[in-house]
Amino acid sequence: MTSLTVRDAAERGDLGAFVARVVRLDQMATVRLRASGGTVTAWASTPFDVLATRTVHGMLEPGDVTVPASGLLTALTVERAETVDPGAGGLWQGELPPDEGWAPVDDVPAGELDALTERGLVLARENAGPLGPPASLLDQIVLTVTAASGPAVKIPLRCLFALSGMGFLGDTGAGGAGGAVRVSATGTWLRLDARYGAVVRRRVTALPLLLA
Repeated sequence: MTSLTVRDAAERGDLGAFVARVVRLDQMATVRLRASGGTVTAWASTPFDVLATRTVHGMLEPGDVTVPASGLLTALTVERAETVDPGAGGLWQGELPPDEGWAPVDDVPAGELDALTERGLVLARENAGPLGPPASLLDQIVLTVTAASGPAVKIPLRCLFALSGMGFLGDTGAGGAGGAVRVSATGTWLRLDARYGAVVRRRVTALPLLLA
């Protein structure tokens, strides 16, 4: 039996809100749960080809499982116990970013990202086709963040759509407390940490093997 323990009620609520947003974006989504050092990190794919993640204090047995998001949501929001069975039988596709090797780049005001997202949504509505916005629009670079040393990190619109779709920015309007979004990167990944969670995407796509 798989067991997930999150003793703090507020953190259980945070994790439940995270999974609820995952299900809202994709009812057939799966969530990968991984335990490490007294924490449990949840990973989920989004329709924007960007990973979303949230970490809470807790325990997980076994320490790495993939479960249907809808079942996990029911366990967290209906049972509301410290220890729940998150389900089983999910299949995770794709890879996860590394745990180490991240370098901070800079902090960006959440309000600035929110404004960029709103402008992007206008363009998306104007250019949407039967399958939604074109990939060329989602891949458009809307912000370049530069550290004191090291290469610049380019952020595509799809990352901002994922932040917004997952509700990670919070209230950034007048009187809001959206705060800042931390931009960090490895050689091949970028990560945006906002108030309520983070999104992660590969910066470099692996080159296909050339067959002789």
